[in-house]
Amino acid sequence: MRLLATVLTLRLFGDLSAEACRTAPPSPVWTPASEGAFAQAVAPLRQAKADGVQMDEATKKATAKSLEWLASQQHSDGSWGEGRYPHNTAVTSFALLAFLSQGHLPAQGLYGPEVARGARFLIASARSDGYLVGSRGGNMYCHGMATLALVELWGMTGDEELKPVLEKAVDLTVRCQTKEGGWRYDPAPTGHDISVTIMQMMALRAAKNSGLHVPDLTIRRAIEYIGRCYDTRSGGYTYQPGSREPGFARTAAGICVLQLSGQYDAKEIARAVEYLEKQEKESKHFWYGQCYAAHAMHQVGGKKWEDWYVKTRARLLSKQQPNGSWTGGLGSDDGVGPTYQTAISVIILSVPLNYLPIFQS
Repeated sequence: MRLLATVLTLRLFGDLSAEACRTAPPSPVWTPASEGAFAQAVAPLRQAKADGVQMDEATKKATAKSLEWLASQQHSDGSWGEGRYPHNTAVTSFALLAFLSQGHLPAQGLYGPEVARGARFLIASARSDGYLVGSRGGNMYCHGMATLALVELWGMTGDEELKPVLEKAVDLTVRCQTKEGGWRYDPAPTGHDISVTIMQMMALRAAKNSGLHVPDLTIRRAIEYIGRCYDTRSGGYTYQPGSREPGFARTAAGICVLQLSGQYDAKEIARAVEYLEKQEKESKHFWYGQCYAAHAMHQVGGKKWEDWYVKTRARLLSKQQPNGSWTGGLGSDDGVGPTYQTAISVIILSVPLNYLPIFQS
């Protein structure tokens, strides 16, 4: 990703006028033939992950409509969110990742202005201690998502104005780890569960990959904690060590962490993938789980990933609304709302493009 920083030399807070930013061709999906330095830089990365999974024309059109809808839902302060979660850093982060997953960056791409405003909102949400939740409040899940989105943006642009915000955010995450190795919802080492822990791990792993300092001990303790949530009987992952039944979303997230930590041959992966395949129609925490599952199966690769993507694509496209959004019909969204569902759908469907660093092998 440092190669991209050299090639792009983008500035996050440059000219945000529509004339300056909307310079891409009409299609929101960039290609090496049409997009200059950025596409030339990422083309080798994308080709290196070539497999049988591609975005067909129907999926490209569907996600283009979704991004148009998402852009229309952005608030004046640059945030996204509705209902119980307006102006929320987690929802905003998912929306940003949706645009990034198709190559839209500040000052480049059809939705450059929206990405820049969203990034500004996240940066402005940073408290003095690095906590990325903003004046309306949030929790460590929101903080982890915001850290991940800004790390991905930094990895794709190399913009140094993001670095001090990210350093403080990472430092807060490291300080809040419990002695057991996990994290809970408060920005203090007061508890732990696999959901919040894996969100922090995703952000920390992305930060480490981008060159930010993350102590090896922090990563190791988190992996050990997640390992204690593995249920040998079912092959799935539980909410906390030794408690409750395993779940689809937790198991998908568990596979992600093993892959991100380089444990590609871990014995748990094969059984966890079998668990996901048996529970693929699980509706509880549907969108959260499917986002992790797409990441997990993409890292597994091969025919399993190809089959998974084809089935998931069919399920998602069958429920897309005429305006490009997703508003339910597949499973629980935990009360977050259509922006959340639509952003996750775009992220899942765009995995074959290989733009997001966190999805690259």
